[in-house]
Amino acid sequence: MASPVEELIEPVANSSTAQNLGRRRFLKDDHQMGTDEIDGLMLGGEERPFLVVHHLPDLKEAGIPFLMPGVPVSCRVDNTEKIYTTRAKVRVGTLYTISLTHGHFTWTVKRKYKHFQELHRDLYKHKMMLHFLPLGRFAKERQQLRAMSAEMPSLHGTERTRRTSSKMKYLEEYLNGLLENAFCRNDHSMLEFLAVGALSFITDLGPKGLEGSIFKRSGGHRIQGLNCIGHHQFCFRWSHRWLVVKDSFLLYMNRDYGIISFVLLFDPEFKVKVGRAYTDTKYGVCIENFTRNLIIKCSSYRQAQWWSREILRLADTSDFLKVHRFQGFAPPREDTLTKWYVNGSGYFADLADALEQAKEEIFITDWWLSPEVFLKRPATDTYWRLDEILKRKAEQGVKVCVLLYKEVELALGINSGHSKRTLMNMHPNIKVMRHPDHVSSVVFLWAHHEKMVAIDQTVAFVGGIDLAFGRWDDSQYRLTDLGPTETPKHLGEEEPRDVTDDNGMAEASKPSEPVQEAEQNSEDLTDNCKLWLGKDYSNFIIKDWTRLDRPFDDNIDRTQVPRMPWRDLSAAIHGRAARDVARHFIQRWNFTKIFKNKYKDRFFPYLLPKSHSTADVLPFTVPHSRKAKVQVLRSADRWSTGICENSILNAYIHTIENSEHYIYIENQFFISCADGKSVHNGIGDAIVKRILRAHSEQKKYRVFVVVPLLPGFEGDITEGGGNAIQAILHFTYRTMCRGEYSILSRLREVKDQWTEYITLCGLRKYTQLSQSLVTELIYVHSKTLIADDRCYIIGSANINDRSMLGSRDSEMAVFVEDEERVPSTMGGEEYQAGPLTLALRKECFRVLVGADSDPSINIDDPISDEFFFLVWNATAELNASIYDKVFNCLPCNHVHNMRELKEHCSKECLRDTDPEQAKEELKAIQGLLVHFPLRFLCEENLLPPLGSKEGMAPVGLWT
Repeated sequence: MASPVEELIEPVANSSTAQNLGRRRFLKDDHQMGTDEIDGLMLGGEERPFLVVHHLPDLKEAGIPFLMPGVPVSCRVDNTEKIYTTRAKVRVGTLYTISLTHGHFTWTVKRKYKHFQELHRDLYKHKMMLHFLPLGRFAKERQQLRAMSAEMPSLHGTERTRRTSSKMKYLEEYLNGLLENAFCRNDHSMLEFLAVGALSFITDLGPKGLEGSIFKRSGGHRIQGLNCIGHHQFCFRWSHRWLVVKDSFLLYMNRDYGIISFVLLFDPEFKVKVGRAYTDTKYGVCIENFTRNLIIKCSSYRQAQWWSREILRLADTSDFLKVHRFQGFAPPREDTLTKWYVNGSGYFADLADALEQAKEEIFITDWWLSPEVFLKRPATDTYWRLDEILKRKAEQGVKVCVLLYKEVELALGINSGHSKRTLMNMHPNIKVMRHPDHVSSVVFLWAHHEKMVAIDQTVAFVGGIDLAFGRWDDSQYRLTDLGPTETPKHLGEEEPRDVTDDNGMAEASKPSEPVQEAEQNSEDLTDNCKLWLGKDYSNFIIKDWTRLDRPFDDNIDRTQVPRMPWRDLSAAIHGRAARDVARHFIQRWNFTKIFKNKYKDRFFPYLLPKSHSTADVLPFTVPHSRKAKVQVLRSADRWSTGICENSILNAYIHTIENSEHYIYIENQFFISCADGKSVHNGIGDAIVKRILRAHSEQKKYRVFVVVPLLPGFEGDITEGGGNAIQAILHFTYRTMCRGEYSILSRLREVKDQWTEYITLCGLRKYTQLSQSLVTELIYVHSKTLIADDRCYIIGSANINDRSMLGSRDSEMAVFVEDEERVPSTMGGEEYQAGPLTLALRKECFRVLVGADSDPSINIDDPISDEFFFLVWNATAELNASIYDKVFNCLPCNHVHNMRELKEHCSKECLRDTDPEQAKEELKAIQGLLVHFPLRFLCEENLLPPLGSKEGMAPVGLWT
């Protein structure tokens, strides 16, 4: 790849450490292709590489022919249609159907005899011009002309041909004769006749499709603020463009400059209408989808009909024209390679290796992205730092596109502006957009919350883990990270172990390190032993992140404050499902480009989805992946993506209602049970109905719920935690046990037997820091549902209205169903489980109940009385009582009001009065589980005071 052409508006930063740069460094895109790449295109081949779509101006500048050199073009005139006038039924000519083949691409065009005449005339004019205008820029064409016979093939054929053949035959011979010569076949008029363009022969875009010259009308966007105020025809502007129709999208482009001007994706609202009634113009065609009514104008009634029929024929094969299961945009994809991850260590490592494999495109969207986060640890150089990886790939010619949530800065400190500047100042191949503009879009409360990465539209990573500080963790959930002075093993922490179960699922892959070493940062990491550097060491309830433009300065004193461990899940998927993930990103990217004026320049390109017809070709795969049925789900709305969908909510409710034995929920939030006023999602209602059904049928059924013990807001819980923490606690308790709509209140029918059906837990850990015992909750950030050891959902969607309704935050998830079966146990009987789901459930349970340290703990049967009561619930109860005794932990069940909270915090705990006895007590701790304290502050109204800023916010902000 040639070195990029850069126009700098400020000097290059001396250090790769993030700089506080106020302006964009690169004004121009890197559009130059390398000499080797251009030579390769000149030599020909059976197809064009996909990366060509990002270098269309280069193709034009370098004179790369649209038809592939060395690959013959053959044509066959195999049908005719009689053309009549519309009213008088008078025959006025014949329409010829021409079938064309170029390599493995086939397509059809329809032409009148006059089009053959016009082609012949234009070729003859071009030939004469080369003879009489011996300019240097025509040298290539003259060379091609010399290879041609003295005379061009006659349009009327030879006398022998006319005697022995039909008109169809000699027109066919005429075309084939022209196409044997490079001068004729690469002429502009011939390419127009054949309907061939720069995007015709890119295999990853699918079949050749339909192409041609059209006039398109401005406007038609279904996005507020993008159309002319008036609707009269004088407000419209007509532009000449080249239309390209593929199997899942269409676009129009400026052919003179090789610039894509607009992309329209097929969706369930896709329609094609013909006639003045729909277009207000003669020979018009109206093409609709969720975001636009595109009007094009054809040269005749017959051409308009032809275009409409062919567009519908191509679109008819698309999966995206209809609504699928759960009202989703994508269907379930069978035989999809997939892999789950518990915690960020294995996820980040596999993601780093996958990014290294990128050859064409990298798509990233996150709620928060920290460019300086390390993907492999401990870091001894900057090679595996995210910004360095992306810079390295950009320098290799990979196009890196990043979509970030643009936060309300007064409310959140994630500093997406810093992330954008840092990445975009590294290389012009790195493009970063932020959305929404809160004022223009009138969106203040909702966020883009997806966490996904797609690589070459072939492999994708989806889940709850942002590429950000604080997210990396493993099954040890360390509370401290002091570096070399720290003892190798801490009180209450197990030795690390490489977890691989019988199904081949590894918690963390350990791929070989590259031989190449990256340039050292100003901070020497050669002898580094720390896992969390700078801001990455965090406890955001003690202190939220600040000064993110200084990423390697500590945010808290790690010698005094334990970090808050981070528990999360994600998944990797391949093939068609990965294409679905990439399509969602492309839809959001193109939507943002249209919506925000600052992104309408050429620096931010339109993105094109690859065809699913080539999705099964996998250049690389994530290690230890297994096949399953995978469906990509999302929450999306017109403000976020331009369409409406809440398939994640539908999948959750369907899975709960149809579960036979158990569900396991691990989620950052648990806000549900619809009342039609403050809460609207019905996940809690589905749980209640399923438990009542099991009770009426006298069948064993279990519900496991694991959530964080406190919401993730900065606040001093010894003083009540603050308004934000209390607001979330209010709606969490409203879901679990308080008020008429809560789950436990609605289980009156089972009375005290509710404990046989549902268990509500959090996670906690302890260790020793600076000679003192410390404890901290483990922050559960997961968004996971597992059912019956056969299916699971992993994604970014919390159990609350913000994530689930679709009209609020944008989200993404995958629904994975095992297609294979392995022998297992359920309810004391033999059971056929899915290998992926079984392994995931066991990995979760193994760590939570401490089965590693006690081989007698059997986690094979999740619903047996022995496991549910004597392992899961007994462990949670014992652990909670020990933590209360040793640390006086908060939240806890015996603090019912603010007075008792104050008294509780004034009491000395065993840790302070008798440290040695405290250590002895803590030896009985098993795993991480503690029961969620259902009685904490039960006598207080936890809603924010009306006069506070939290109290003045809409209720939907918290739900």
